[in-house]
Amino acid sequence: MDELRVKKMIHRANYRGFKEADLILGGFAKTYAAELSNSEFQQFEDLLFEKDHDIYDWISGVQKLPKKFDTPLFKKLRAYKPDLIK
Repeated sequence: MDELRVKKMIHRANYRGFKEADLILGGFAKTYAAELSNSEFQQFEDLLFEKDHDIYDWISGVQKLPKKFDTPLFKKLRAYKPDLIK
């Protein structure tokens, strides 16, 4: 994976304006971005175009997950537990 593209995605995932989404999406991106397949990377980039509160609600199960995001990557994201103690 292109290093610059990975860095941009991590930055975009970390600075969303909704702290809970920053922690989950940013932490996930830092942990997994470099090892995602091209397809998974694109899926994650596509997810980042969605609203933070929607993403958070999909992860927490408050809203039904749209079919286009019902992927193994999203299951991995849903299972991700951010390290809150730094």
